[in-house]
Amino acid sequence: MDIKLEAEGNHLDEEKLPLLQDKSLIEIERKNLIQRAISQTFESTAHLAKLLPTGTVLAFQLLAPIFSNQGTCDSVSRSMTAGLVALCGLSCFLLSFTDSFKDKNGNVCYGFATIRGLWIIDGSATVPPEFAAKYRLKFIDFMHAFMSILVFAAVALFDQNVVTCFYPSPTEETQEMLTALPVGIGVICSMLFVVFPTQRHGIGFPLTAS
Repeated sequence: MDIKLEAEGNHLDEEKLPLLQDKSLIEIERKNLIQRAISQTFESTAHLAKLLPTGTVLAFQLLAPIFSNQGTCDSVSRSMTAGLVALCGLSCFLLSFTDSFKDKNGNVCYGFATIRGLWIIDGSATVPPEFAAKYRLKFIDFMHAFMSILVFAAVALFDQNVVTCFYPSPTEETQEMLTALPVGIGVICSMLFVVFPTQRHGIGFPLTAS
């Protein structure tokens, strides 16, 4: 009788063991999925940041955790975070209309594109009208400025401190939207930037040898 009970006990232990193994495998797979999602988020943010002015992105990434109190917001920190997002978005919009060129001494001069041509910001160089006319404001500049705001919005939505500040306890529908929306914006705007590239090298954007 004791032998039979012992055999049944061993049989039950053998049945529990695969269940424990399955649970551990599921937990490992879940952790791997979370790590993969985090990695893809950082990769997406880095890719989108290349389409924006470097200084604006760095300022946002530096100040967002401070202003949002690392996602734990009250009314003051929420207002500060909203102001930071608005100012950085405005910066991305305005800097899309800037351009640069090198003078005779090889110094880089920056200016704003206008209807008449390029307006030098610091007035350090005198530009002939026929040369400045090459930098005249175009419709594609407004298109790039609008897309820059959308791309920055996607970068802001990838920042968990900002998202947690404004949506501390999102519903399932809101969470799905917050997850899918920046990815969709990033893919569409990246494609548009490739199809309609800009020839400008404004403030915060990389310069070319020419």
